[in-house]
Amino acid sequence: MFIQTESTPNPATLKFLPGQTVLEMGTADFPSSEGAEASPLAARLFSVEGVKGVFFGTDFVTVTKGDDTDWDHVKPAILGAIMEHFQSGQPVMKDDAHGGDGHAEHSGEDAEVVGQIKQLLDSRVRPAVAQDGGDITFHGFERGVVYLHMQGACAGCPSSTLTLKMGIENLLRHYIPEVTEVRPVAV
Repeated sequence: MFIQTESTPNPATLKFLPGQTVLEMGTADFPSSEGAEASPLAARLFSVEGVKGVFFGTDFVTVTKGDDTDWDHVKPAILGAIMEHFQSGQPVMKDDAHGGDGHAEHSGEDAEVVGQIKQLLDSRVRPAVAQDGGDITFHGFERGVVYLHMQGACAGCPSSTLTLKMGIENLLRHYIPEVTEVRPVAV
């Protein structure tokens, strides 16, 4: 098994491409080891000293290291953990209940606008941030403000504010006049 690695705009995060499907649908975010027992792969990765976050996409695994950890020391152990997991035949997630589009539900008078926001996020934004090892999901819409949740390499990335304001906000405001601002949320 050959696992490729790619750098991301976040220097604390690397993207690992195992050359096979990681998740059939959606994403899974483990910003800390809490909750990692839901995934044998996440639990295995958190057992590597220095791993602070794990994120799964359809064909990649993104790992975030701690500030005092050097990639040269932790990368071989991460590669080994990913390889061991896929060779073990264990599932990535313990139950198949995980999945969906990752967006928060929203109903009410803004439902049509929210549908447009989600559609633009899914078609224009999420594929681009997935290339960088992350994901951005809809969290809410209130009085013209769109609240988005950043995951994987996007969470804590030095350029995330620029991405939100100059990229996503401009895109949404261009296509949806009801949108006035985009803000990040921590879940």
